Amino acid sequence: MRKDVPILIDFDGVIRLGSEPAADASEFLSFLHNEKLPFFIITNSTRETSDDLKKFLSRNDTGFKVDVMTTVDATFEYLKEKHLSVSVYCVNDIAPVFAEFIDDKNPQAVVIGDLGTGWTYEILNEIFNKVQGGAEIIAMQKNKSWKPDGINLALDAGAFIAAIEYASGKNSVLIGKPSLIYFQTAIKMLGFPTGTPFLMIGDDLENDIKSAQELGGKGILVYTGKTKFPLPQDSVIRPDYDAPNLTGVIELLKDILQ
Repeated sequence: MRKDVPILIDFDGVIRLGSEPAADASEFLSFLHNEKLPFFIITNSTRETSDDLKKFLSRNDTGFKVDVMTTVDATFEYLKEKHLSVSVYCVNDIAPVFAEFIDDKNPQAVVIGDLGTGWTYEILNEIFNKVQGGAEIIAMQKNKSWKPDGINLALDAGAFIAAIEYASGKNSVLIGKPSLIYFQTAIKMLGFPTGTPFLMIGDDLENDIKSAQELGGKGILVYTGKTKFPLPQDSVIRPDYDAPNLTGVIELLKDILQ
């Protein structure tokens, strides 16, 4: 089996369904590990760091090293590189990650992640006024929706960030998928040069499949997350491959990587 194709994998909706691992996640990751295939988990989660996800995997019978990057990690590196002072709007468990950059009185940027059910008019207006005062908008991710319980769709941060962009007339700096930098960083960390063809396994037609294709990769869509089988006939975005679950992806990879 070929070992020269980097494989990028989404987490929520693929490896984790709601709060539990997919039934075949351990088998899938073990397959990748045993075949010595280069893989990297990249997720638009703004509720956890890579350490949190590694602990989740370890608790669920993954007894080997797994490379993981969340938008929280990538955002931290971006702030460190740019030396920005910021106000941060995300879940309480994550905000302390950015403590060294926080300056709520005179922020150079506002960092926006997921607030779940904590979004209010007052918070949106507070962010809007800071942006009107000159702060940049840094979006950890701009997902339109997600399934917090693994079943029901809910608005994600992208919907609220779009409101701030519309009201302020400013575009945000996007850190997570489908950011070119996010994909290329993962490929580089796997030891491959920029521009290397890759596979992206995900449940999101826009952020996973379309963005991978636009960057010269191929997308494998799984139907365990936000996208359900069958795809509508009029869907503009079509995956290169699809599978009902990760067990199906294993069989696909055996054929694709011959």
